[in-house]
Amino acid sequence: MPPVIQKPRPSHAAARHLSSVCPRFAALIGRVGPPGLAVERRRDLYEALIRAIAHQQLHGKAAEAILARFVALYPEEEFPSPDRVLATDGDALRACGFSAAKRAAIQDICARTVDGTVPTRRQAARLSDDALIERLTTIRGVGRWTVEMLLIFTLGRPDVLPVDDFGVREGYRVLFELDTQPRPRALAELGLVWAPHRSMATWYLYRAVEEARRQGPSSRA
Repeated sequence: MPPVIQKPRPSHAAARHLSSVCPRFAALIGRVGPPGLAVERRRDLYEALIRAIAHQQLHGKAAEAILARFVALYPEEEFPSPDRVLATDGDALRACGFSAAKRAAIQDICARTVDGTVPTRRQAARLSDDALIERLTTIRGVGRWTVEMLLIFTLGRPDVLPVDDFGVREGYRVLFELDTQPRPRALAELGLVWAPHRSMATWYLYRAVEEARRQGPSSRA
């Protein structure tokens, strides 16, 4: 009987690739440990977008409190359907803590889910990253960064590098001991060597920022 060949887990393969192409990543991975990128595989894109809008420009705890009040409006559902939200009075959404801009964005997400612009997970599986970005950024309040976060943390796409993300650019600055962050276009070029595992590179760059914060003022500013 031929030996059983165990294929490496994708996350571990990503860590090995990053380590092989960059000694600084290898050292970071050695300090941080195995990758722990969590993907919300049971969450549909509609819910992920609503939650992303709630979190925009807010501390995580404040956003979660608003979302809890929002979900509580619909006790018979685990998360409200777009039809139910569209039928909800604007004052009720305002009472949850959503700003006028966020209420408008949420209503547009719901309408665009009903008309099919927001795909199901099964439909999304047939669309490329670029196609999803192009499609979802037509929705009010949904920018490229929001879709990139969805691609990484909801759909588990392996090769996404959100170069406009402050944390990602700061992670690169810290990891490579630079005085300033790279510009988005430059980071996109620099990150090509991390393909096809740029989502995992993103996760580790966030960890580099956390590590620097723990070290305090002694870390390079």
